Order: sequence, then structure tokens, then C-alpha cells
Amino acid sequence: MVIDLHVHSDASDGTRPPAEVMRRARENGVDVVALTDHDTTAGWDAAAAALPDGLTLVRGIELSCVQDGRSLHMLGYLFDPAEPVLAAELARIRDDRVIRARTMVGLLRDLGVDVTWERVRELARGEAVGRPHIAQAMIEAGAVATHDEAFTPDWIAEGGRAHADRYALDPERAIALVRAAGGVCVLAHPRPSRRTYVFPDEVIERLAAAGLAGVEVDHPDHAPDDRAHLRDLAAALGLAGTGSSDDHGAPTGDRIGAESTDPAAYEALVGAARGTVSPLP
Repeated sequence: MVIDLHVHSDASDGTRPPAEVMRRARENGVDVVALTDHDTTAGWDAAAAALPDGLTLVRGIELSCVQDGRSLHMLGYLFDPAEPVLAAELARIRDDRVIRARTMVGLLRDLGVDVTWERVRELARGEAVGRPHIAQAMIEAGAVATHDEAFTPDWIAEGGRAHADRYALDPERAIALVRAAGGVCVLAHPRPSRRTYVFPDEVIERLAAAGLAGVEVDHPDHAPDDRAHLRDLAAALGLAGTGSSDDHGAPTGDRIGAESTDPAAYEALVGAARGTVSPLP
């Protein structure tokens, strides 16, 4: 059984509409898929309406958080999106995404890059505009050749010349909000080998004490040694260790199903949530 608990659609920074994401998931042999767009649930209804036979949809989100001045992402599952406090925080995050993106476009133009806010907004399509959309606009303007070149200190990496901060949640508050809305949280990709920083065990231990339900272990950006360490740490803390593709469509090679969550870990997350999900196929 293939259980992929972290994929994106064009409701945020993926390149495929939710219906196509569901179709591709099933074609890739996925049995359970979580739609986890950045700071929005806008793709849920379209995904549910297009769900192929044999595919279970887990409704989720990837929440923007900040820890020690660094971006941290928290996956939330099976929560009620209408819970007032959580809904208000999501709206604030999305609004600030727009402010941040417009600021970054201005900084890029000051640096001589011919990008426009109108084009970035067009590329975003959904309601969660982000740096990948700015990177694509930079590629179109000829400033960089790839997304990776855009995400450097010269351009829009954290601390880069054209980077701007934005509002994000404290991770412990994010956990509390999702739990109050009936859901569960999993820490996303805490040890990405392509980045210059990782979140230490002490952070994960503190989040576990705050009610974290799981940690993403098998992720395409995690090296084998880090996967092994995270798996042992999750077991020691009583957390579910998940596996996910973090697929964004074309930029990540349409890799839905490239990593999978053990059914027992999936069942543990479902059992810890008050939300609803279809039974396993």
C-alpha cells in the first residue's frame, strides 16, 4: 500500500490542478494521498470531487511557521477549517504572503530584474502566492535559469538580497490550533540535505511535548543517515514516522508516491485526530 501524506496543487505552489493531482496519484499506484497546500485549504473540494476509485483523500495543509528565525513547515491533517481562530490565522498568513511577495518584486526590480507583480500573481493562480512563483517570473525574465538559482543569497533565499520576511506561526501555537480544530500535526522535512541548516533533536523533542503527532522521516531531500536518525528519534518520542513525496508537479518531476508512509503510522495519525477520513482501501 502506498500512502503519500504530502503533495501540492496549484492552489498553492504546485503546477497541477487538484483534480489532476488526484488522477496522477492513482496512476502512480497511490492508495492514500494528502493534499497539503501551503496555508490554504482551497483545493480540498476540487480534489474530493475528482477522487478516482480506490484513492483515499486526506485533507491537509502545510502551515508556515518560524523557529529561531528560520522557516519551519508544519503539516496539519483532518482538522476543521472553519474553526474560527485557525481560520483567522490562515487568512492573516495568506494576506501577508501577498505583502511579502510584492515587497520582493520591488527589491528584484531595484536589482535590475524585470519582474512584475501582475505576472507573479498570474503564476500563483491560487490564493497562496509564494517564492516559487517569484522564481518562475525570474526565469521568464532571464535573471536565472532554474528555481535553484533563484533560491540563493544573491536572490530570494532567506537572508538574500531580495528576500523579505512575512508573518508565520510559532510551531507550538500551530500545533495547538490544529489540535483545537480536531486535527493532528506532523513536522515537515526537518533535515533537508540541500539546505545549510537543520532543526536539532531538541526542537523536535519540544514540539513532541507540545502535542506533535509525527515527523516526516522518508522525504526526497533527506539523506539515508538522517532518515535512520529521525526514525529512531520518532520511535523514542512516540511519534508517527511518515513518508511523503512533497510533490509540486513539474518542478519536482511529478513524483507522487515516490515515498510512502507505513500503514501503522497512518492509522496512528487518523486515530489521534477527531476529523474524518475514508477507511483504508
